[in-house]
Amino acid sequence: MMNKLLASVLMAGLLGLGTQAAFAAGEEVMAIKVNKGNGEAGDGNSVLMKGNPLPLKGQAIKVGEPLPSAMVTGSNLGPVDIATGNGKVRIISVVPSVDTPTCEAQTHQLSEKDRKLADQVEMVTISMDLPFAQQRFAKEAKIKNITFYSDYKTGQFGLNNGLMIDPLHLLARAVIVTDKNNIVRYLQVVPEVTELPDMAAAMNAAKALL
Repeated sequence: MMNKLLASVLMAGLLGLGTQAAFAAGEEVMAIKVNKGNGEAGDGNSVLMKGNPLPLKGQAIKVGEPLPSAMVTGSNLGPVDIATGNGKVRIISVVPSVDTPTCEAQTHQLSEKDRKLADQVEMVTISMDLPFAQQRFAKEAKIKNITFYSDYKTGQFGLNNGLMIDPLHLLARAVIVTDKNNIVRYLQVVPEVTELPDMAAAMNAAKALL
């Protein structure tokens, strides 16, 4: 019962984020703070939600190692192994839910911050949202340069990368850059889930791999 109550309170915090928040200093996008810090993925580590720690679950992703295999669901409801790249550099934006203001801002940043980059780099967003919700979001936002994958079926992506928020069964906010051989070359686990990642740094890391 307490776990359900905690989850409800934390989800309310997540869903209520975004436009009402304003910061006196520092970089912002749509009045949401950009966090340039970096947390740690995996068992024994945690992220914060409005300062409240949330434990992470799973085997930690590591820079310099291959992105772990994990079956996610594509827009056609078919399974896709996220470790099967297409020989391109990838920016993988990980969000809790596209239906929240911070995740929406993060996804627009990925799509719009450097539109020319999408010609050379594969842009990916992964969340726990159903594929139907992801496609609805993409259509309403007029986003066509991002491939959306859902981790809703098994949570393999979250668990295999240490990005599963326990007990919410949501993915932690993160950005991963992989090279043409699927090796992780850049990783930011956003320490405070209510804040945005440093997308500019991720894009610069991707450009350096081209």
